[in-house]
Amino acid sequence: MSIYTTKYDIIVVGGGHAGSEAAAAAANLGAHTLLITMSLQNIAQMSCNPAMGGIAKGQIVREIDALGGYSGIVTDKTAIQFKMLNKSKGPAMWSPRAQSDRMRFAEEWRNTLEQIEKLDMFQDSVNGLLFDGNKIVGVKTALGIEIKAKTVIVTAGTFLNGLIHIGDKTFGGGRAGERASTGITEDLVEKGFESGRMKTGTPPRVDARSLDFSQMIEQPGDENPEKFSYLKEIKPLLEQRSCYMTYTSPEVHELLREGFDRSPMFNGRIKSTGPRYCPSVEDKVNRFASKDRHQIFVEPEGWNTTEIYVNGFSTSLPDDVQDRALRKCAGFENVKFLRYGYAIEYDYFPPTQLRHTLETKLIDNLYFAGQINGTTGYEEAASQGLMAGINAALKVQNKEPFILKRDEAYIGVLIDDLITKGTEEPYRMFTSRAEYRTLLRQDNADLRLTPKGFKLGLASQERLDRVLEKQEKTDLFVKFLKDTSVKTEEINPILEANGTAIIPQPMKLFKIAARPQINFDDLRNLEKISTFIKENNIDQEIIEQAEIHVKYSGYIAKEKNNADKLNRLENVKIPSDFDYEKLKSVSIEAKQKLTKIQPATIAQASRISGVSPSDVSVLLVYMGR
Repeated sequence: MSIYTTKYDIIVVGGGHAGSEAAAAAANLGAHTLLITMSLQNIAQMSCNPAMGGIAKGQIVREIDALGGYSGIVTDKTAIQFKMLNKSKGPAMWSPRAQSDRMRFAEEWRNTLEQIEKLDMFQDSVNGLLFDGNKIVGVKTALGIEIKAKTVIVTAGTFLNGLIHIGDKTFGGGRAGERASTGITEDLVEKGFESGRMKTGTPPRVDARSLDFSQMIEQPGDENPEKFSYLKEIKPLLEQRSCYMTYTSPEVHELLREGFDRSPMFNGRIKSTGPRYCPSVEDKVNRFASKDRHQIFVEPEGWNTTEIYVNGFSTSLPDDVQDRALRKCAGFENVKFLRYGYAIEYDYFPPTQLRHTLETKLIDNLYFAGQINGTTGYEEAASQGLMAGINAALKVQNKEPFILKRDEAYIGVLIDDLITKGTEEPYRMFTSRAEYRTLLRQDNADLRLTPKGFKLGLASQERLDRVLEKQEKTDLFVKFLKDTSVKTEEINPILEANGTAIIPQPMKLFKIAARPQINFDDLRNLEKISTFIKENNIDQEIIEQAEIHVKYSGYIAKEKNNADKLNRLENVKIPSDFDYEKLKSVSIEAKQKLTKIQPATIAQASRISGVSPSDVSVLLVYMGR
């Protein structure tokens, strides 16, 4: 079989986090798929920090895993540290995060992809797209090879006309040591697409042997680390590597300021928008001039490497300024640089030009995923890749598209935000973006999404059986708590010890467990509970699920009710050819936004910036509602 004569079902352009998940999902759903990447050695390369997860991002990784994607599994297999963030807050805020071994992460992803039967891989650069009218029919590579396909997914990351900045030095590149990609933007703009420029950056990498860790604050992993994947055969870490923390200082800030006149951020050479929530160190010094210091996280890049990622020191300042300033941070006095930090500008396409399937509106069978859509972060990219791969495969197979709603997944929130609101700065997921975050917890992603993944054909029977068992045992435990009373002499000493009111008569365990001062560790030694746990083989995961249900059942029920109300509007479809100009009493801005974005439902229309509740009411009247 030759790529010259083969017509693929799907071609995926780019082998980063989005491309890897897209290719895997499409091929696992039975579509004959080709992944084209500039370097097969850099599959799913961690271009920036060597970590997966974090606030809201960890929820996304668990959702990918629950649906049958690979990001969680690869992370668990290559992790060097695990932390559950925000444990002092409510469970809606708990967010898993893992440090990864950068080289092993890329290796594991490549090994994973090579085991997928219907997936081919090819090393070359795509510098052109092939069209037949308003339909994509293939790609053209730097070698001049034309490869035909029914659908194409572009996951180009930061490579589209990428431009790297270090002080007054500027050169083309998609990331350090790799060339930029040209041709795709130009082909799309010629077809009528709107494009823009965004910026991101990365900090220096340094040699651990040149650092004095005794001057830093150690940041170990969790004492009892968890994992991302719900698969039983994937085990938590038995050994972990510590990270460390140090600080900048007024002296460091002064040295950084000396280079501001040579900074591309301040002298006008960089005109694009960078990530608001991950600013460069010079941006932090400039914007927060009253702060004497900023945190620097010292993160190892793997088990067997001396390379260190200097998190918090992202910069595009001149190399000599980076050198002088970093040496004034505690522990970095004798630092040896392996690579200087840099900023990178790249092309993106405003995501309002997409449907919720991530297919473009202008060109049939063409999908975008990842940073091309204006997002930042491995997790956001991977989730889009998964959804694009699923929907491209479903379209090839003439099946209904797969779309996640805002009350079903953070992935649904992410895509809906991009499509209905667009973004003019790199979009990063936060728990605050999800109005139903009590429903969208990291602990229940399998309960929410694995049945959907199984129905698609991505999640295995083993996964589904485990989810059903988890739900069954959780329900059984909650019923036991509702049905079982505890005597005063058994429980009052525990209540007193935890500073909560004693009870004058026997009370159901459910009411006791619902008290905020009481957790299940306080109750598990009660004979009735310990016996039930042993007899029914209840593990810690089930106990956690039951405790969350008991303590937050009121909040969960309220969010479910609100989501159900909104979902009634999700069921009111808007015809794709609806003429918004005929709407009376609707603002000009609303008509323009509705015409441009073409929402599929009334609920989506209501979330578009510039569309007011009164505009939605008029639209409902025209829809016969």
